Amino acid sequence: MARQPAQLPVSSPRLLASAIGVAITAGSAGHMVFAAEKTDSKATGNAIALDATAITGEAQDSTSYQVEKASSPKYTAPLVDTPRSVTVIPQQVLKDTGALNMQDALRTVPGITFGAGEGGNPQGDRPFIRGFDAQGDTYLDGVRDTGSQSREIFAVENIEVSKGPNSAIGGRGAAGGSINLVSKKAHLGNSFDGGFTWGSDQTQRYTMDGNYQFSDTAAGRLNLMSHESNVAGRDKVDYDRWGIAPSLAFGLGTDTRVNLDYYHLESNDTPDSGIPYTIPAGGSAVRTKSNPDKPYAGGDHSNFYGLDRDFRKGRTDTATFAIEHDLSDSLTIKNTLRHGTSMQDYILTQPDDSKGNVNNGSVWRRANTRVSNTETTTNQTDLFGNFYVAGFKNSFSTGVEYTREESSKSSYNVNTDTTPRTSAVTTNCNPGLIGAASGYNCTSLSNPNPNDPWNGAISRNYAVTDTQSDTYALYAFDTLELSEQWLVNMGLRYDHFETGYKTYTNAGTTTSKGSDTSEFVTGQFGIVYKPAENGSIYASYATSATPPGNTLGEGQEGNPLGGTPDRNGNLLKSDMEPETTKNYEIGTKWDLLNDRLSLTADIFRTEKENARVQVDTTSYENAGKTRVQGIELSASGKITDKWQVFAGYAYMDSEQVDGGDLPANKANNGNELPNTPKNSASLWTTYQVTPKLTIGGGAFYVDDVFGNVANTTMVDSYVRYDAMAAYKLSKNVDLQLNVQNLTNETYYDKAFSTHFANQAAGRTALLSTNFHF
Repeated sequence: MARQPAQLPVSSPRLLASAIGVAITAGSAGHMVFAAEKTDSKATGNAIALDATAITGEAQDSTSYQVEKASSPKYTAPLVDTPRSVTVIPQQVLKDTGALNMQDALRTVPGITFGAGEGGNPQGDRPFIRGFDAQGDTYLDGVRDTGSQSREIFAVENIEVSKGPNSAIGGRGAAGGSINLVSKKAHLGNSFDGGFTWGSDQTQRYTMDGNYQFSDTAAGRLNLMSHESNVAGRDKVDYDRWGIAPSLAFGLGTDTRVNLDYYHLESNDTPDSGIPYTIPAGGSAVRTKSNPDKPYAGGDHSNFYGLDRDFRKGRTDTATFAIEHDLSDSLTIKNTLRHGTSMQDYILTQPDDSKGNVNNGSVWRRANTRVSNTETTTNQTDLFGNFYVAGFKNSFSTGVEYTREESSKSSYNVNTDTTPRTSAVTTNCNPGLIGAASGYNCTSLSNPNPNDPWNGAISRNYAVTDTQSDTYALYAFDTLELSEQWLVNMGLRYDHFETGYKTYTNAGTTTSKGSDTSEFVTGQFGIVYKPAENGSIYASYATSATPPGNTLGEGQEGNPLGGTPDRNGNLLKSDMEPETTKNYEIGTKWDLLNDRLSLTADIFRTEKENARVQVDTTSYENAGKTRVQGIELSASGKITDKWQVFAGYAYMDSEQVDGGDLPANKANNGNELPNTPKNSASLWTTYQVTPKLTIGGGAFYVDDVFGNVANTTMVDSYVRYDAMAAYKLSKNVDLQLNVQNLTNETYYDKAFSTHFANQAAGRTALLSTNFHF
């Protein structure tokens, strides 16, 4: 059967690719200028302004792996004096590693893993930070980026990862931390950067980044991208996407600056259905912690268990208007207004282990479907700067936020059994039912055929769940300098979060509804001791709160909003409380080798209380408790003028302390948390052999990972090796070769709780040609 047309219109990227190709051929390409321009003539001392974010000290080397300060004014001190674990992945690391999306980029940060999505839990980026699901904790320029999606990085300057509870900075959620994407914005000066990447598995990627200064105070920037590829080691899987991101800036270098930014991304993929978990002989009942199921494809790891009916289409649009004004030399006010939409439309065939499949050599093809639309409007006003009280300097940031989020989720009807068959087809899958006997819904474990003539029917299911939320928030942060050696970092945030949902039938009849209103205060407090100007030792405490309805149905959480039904059976306001997370951390940070190399180390303990526990099909209670504790080490920057390193290690000891009173949940007490490897490490390094030649490589290790808290599904540990070489043909043209997964290791980078795990790409070679003017 031909691929089912999606309801979400996605236009072809071919014209975009052609335009980029013409631009490159004409030689109108150039390297993006990352050096900080002076946009604030009143900055004192050595401070300069870079896109409205103060940077202390000399302008940073654009090619360095070291970053001195986070982009958000909510971080009121340089990173070396910030009492929490913050890792910034700079543009040069993204370029050198050949990262093509957010998941590629986050591979360089230990302590982050990714979980798989399916039907109820949506497809898209699902990062786990320090063992806690962070699917709803991604931000764009400091504003929450709501809606499940697979994020591109063609218009991203760098990525900031804050570990540990972070609700004071970003609001609800962020139990394990948050991820902030810093976008490429218009700046003073002219630059043009174009490139194309051709690689194995029919990879073709074209990018263009041009900045043009219109006047002394105005500039525009345009980023374009087109990408097509298959996936090494996987049958049938392919990715096809394109994007455009224009940016305008006015008033650069003046007291008042205005930024207008827009981001558009469309995708059209054949999604990966994953590899099913093995069920040991005897069936699923024998799954145990000591004998967990692992993914198994019957001998051929390239097997694809989907069908030609499968598709996944997506579209993201984000428009931002920001205005910033210097009230004085030491005080700035900024207002950010953003409206964004995120849409997904897919049918994904999942290898389902609930039909008695893998232990007898057959696999049931289960259809997971979703049509979701999420719309977000945010207005955020910030006031930041510094002032003195009784001779003590305060670097502060305060603000207010209002956000309206609306999500609509529906699905497809996939009739998998269109002709009369025995009842065994719907209850079991065995070798006798492979192929036509089951309408091709049962396939071979060792030799599935995605081109099977499946003759089922597909139609839209307009039964829908609508979710809406409103956030009102007030926050303040301050770094108080008691002396040259002692700093106090403080932050406090108040949130009022209202959310509600309704479900409707195809005919529009309301079948259920629920609502919740949560008010919570979160904070952070840290003491920093500086034995030297270039180093610090700190102790900190931070909290987060995750209210019911946190992800608007765009994550695994679902909608635990129902309270006591009224006489008509309608669900009233929820009596659930927010989950609360607290973090204790002790660490040290040092900038060494003339401030070229940053080293960090920390010990942490994160505890979640009031965790929601499902006690039956419709009821939840605040009864759970989990804990993750461990250590982290990192290094970033230049060891010598020619040798750079970006490395880290994380050890995480996780445990479900209390699963509640339900026997099935209590049985998991003492188990490890899913997607929480005990050990993970990354090392990426480059060396400039000659002025024209740079070589580099990396190794990435992730320990065994459980897919569920019962510890009955697991993916094995792995080590992946990458290599790169870059050569400058001239000052305007360079070549770069990346070979990812050098040893062609078969490993799994996304574990789902049941059914399947996603296999990572095999050996992939990418050759890039870049033009700089």
